[in-house]
Amino acid sequence: MRIREQYQNEMDELIQDIISLANQAKKAFSDSIDALFNQDIELAKKIVEDDKIIDKNEAAINDKVILMIAKQQPVATDLRRLIIALRVVTDLERIGDNAKNISKAAMRLGEDYQDELPRELKIMRDHALVMLETAVSAFQNEDIQTALKLADMDDKVDKLYKQVVTDMLSKKAMNSDQVQYVMQIAFSARFIERTCDHITNIGESIVFLVKGEIVDLND
Repeated sequence: MRIREQYQNEMDELIQDIISLANQAKKAFSDSIDALFNQDIELAKKIVEDDKIIDKNEAAINDKVILMIAKQQPVATDLRRLIIALRVVTDLERIGDNAKNISKAAMRLGEDYQDELPRELKIMRDHALVMLETAVSAFQNEDIQTALKLADMDDKVDKLYKQVVTDMLSKKAMNSDQVQYVMQIAFSARFIERTCDHITNIGESIVFLVKGEIVDLND
């Protein structure tokens, strides 16, 4: 097999590994919001435990990239593509961490709290899932125009996040027996917002890969 053909085969396999990791992070993130709303402590515990699998898979991808760099000694766009792969899997792993943290918030609230959760959290979750699908598509196709759409999508989530925090502070914070509830909901909203920031980071990486330009989609 020619060196170039071998490299392309390894790159195709690497991209599939990254897409698989993205799907794992996506499921964990979506399930974490379900665990929070449904007071499903067993699901929350499973997400926390399964985060170890996401971490392990991230490490395996990193090792694969480093080995490809050592063997193939790529230059120019090929090297940039591998460096971007490292950045993307880091952001995907952080999304998994956010899912774990939301699940921990669900566990801290437990099964007995009676307060209705802000519906904006589910809206934020749904926006984030669309963003992640968009980012994965842009990554697969190295599509800058699709990647740039993430900026406006992220702005919507930022506005919802501010709304949740403002509502929490105005309605609940003055009530001492609501402090734990307010903290965990505010933390969860923040973890969703941070998830979207990591997704926009992936968009920025795609732009850098294709054009070699540094852009800020979180601005």
